[in-house]
Amino acid sequence: MSHYCGIDLHSNNHVVVVIDEEGKRVFDKRINNDLSLTLKALSPYQESLQGIAVESTFNWYWLVDGLQEHGYDLRLVNTAAVKQYDGLKFSGDHHEAFHLAHLMRLGILPTGYIYPKEQRAIRDLLRRRLSLVRTASTQLISVQSQIWRSTGTRFSSAELRKPDFVPPHLDNYTLQAVHAGLVVYQTLQREIDALEISAHQAVKLTDAFKILQTVTGIGKILGLTIMLETGTIERFAGPGNFASYCRCVDSTRTSNGKKKGEGNAKAGNKYLSWAFSEAAHFAVRFEPLAQRFYKRKKARTNGIIAIRAVARKLARATWMMLKHQIPYDAKRMLPG
Repeated sequence: MSHYCGIDLHSNNHVVVVIDEEGKRVFDKRINNDLSLTLKALSPYQESLQGIAVESTFNWYWLVDGLQEHGYDLRLVNTAAVKQYDGLKFSGDHHEAFHLAHLMRLGILPTGYIYPKEQRAIRDLLRRRLSLVRTASTQLISVQSQIWRSTGTRFSSAELRKPDFVPPHLDNYTLQAVHAGLVVYQTLQREIDALEISAHQAVKLTDAFKILQTVTGIGKILGLTIMLETGTIERFAGPGNFASYCRCVDSTRTSNGKKKGEGNAKAGNKYLSWAFSEAAHFAVRFEPLAQRFYKRKKARTNGIIAIRAVARKLARATWMMLKHQIPYDAKRMLPG
């Protein structure tokens, strides 16, 4: 007898439902978020379980990692894709868990990629770095604006970042606010530098990383980000699939040549979207063929669409490079 398990995970508890090969419930219980309790509940079915489906909620790491370490076959569910089967299910946590098990039994469960635990930790380290970079930039812009409106003088970001920067004459309160902002920025920058060092030390420089470094515009941080966020390139059927996952394609729906609304522009990986957007900006500055392509595209559309087009080209080129283990070739990517 085969069994299938669905788990509806919440912040402090989860509902476990096990069904048999005929779709009948044989176990249905809400359990506190304690791995030992989950293992105890599943132990009678461990030999017959064909898989355990868990939605990719914000807190899935501990549960998926823990069950995998005890020999269970885990399926991380693509929650956005599950919605297309809404007509098959009812509402409520117990029905949610049953629905996941039911879809697995039918062989139509939409699943996502489970990043290896070790790589995932480094990937999340770089995600934290990006968050700090954005916060630091906000602090610097705030300081710049405060000085500007108080004195009429606009200092560049490069000037504000200098350790020996001395603010112009300001009243005591404004000076204190500017000083506080600069201290926060400098503290964040030290943490950013420390995270970068840790990431470089932790990641083995694989062939994939070395190949990514051949792209004009992809440095060490972008290369690490793309490598870790991508995982194995084999999970993408083609360059278009990869570019879509990187949010580098339009989300417009069409039917019979007519526009039928917008798709989900937020589907995919926002960190890869950021990485290829950054790489596109660098490429346009330093790669002649990218500059030429960008200018042609911009002349017909606008700067934002043109940069997205360069990013899409880079994403598609990255798939080809990683799939076939070949270095970057600007002439092949941007002909003419």
